[in-house]
Amino acid sequence: MIKIVRTDASDSAFKSLVSILDADLAVRDGDEHAFYDQYNKLDSIKYALVAYKNDKPVACGAIKEFNESTMEVKRMFTAPECRGEGIAVQILSELEKWAAELSYKKCVLETGIRQPEAIRLYEKCGYSPIPNYGQYIGVDNSRCFQKKL
Repeated sequence: MIKIVRTDASDSAFKSLVSILDADLAVRDGDEHAFYDQYNKLDSIKYALVAYKNDKPVACGAIKEFNESTMEVKRMFTAPECRGEGIAVQILSELEKWAAELSYKKCVLETGIRQPEAIRLYEKCGYSPIPNYGQYIGVDNSRCFQKKL
């Protein structure tokens, strides 16, 4: 059974999962990792989720304010041994629910072309491609998406 807990970026389980995510992204992103990493700091994250399977933290995700009507989805990760079980879909759905509870109207996100499983997840969950925004404008390896809540 999966239990999803609302927390923030100071949560030790969340930080542990993010460190595994960052190690994976460092390999996938290669020389571009420092560019992406600068936009993924935890200090601005107030809304984070951790999914537990049999009391073990196995997945996470977060949202942070992008503007007055939009939340940005950040730090989505599922442990490799738990992929394909629908946990990321549950995390994303709960993040959207939380954003709506906080009166936000949509979510945006950025992912990379080196993360095809993430792109499939977002498309499966109803996210539509949008032009790259902010720091991702002109970045060929970035893909940006949005979903109205």
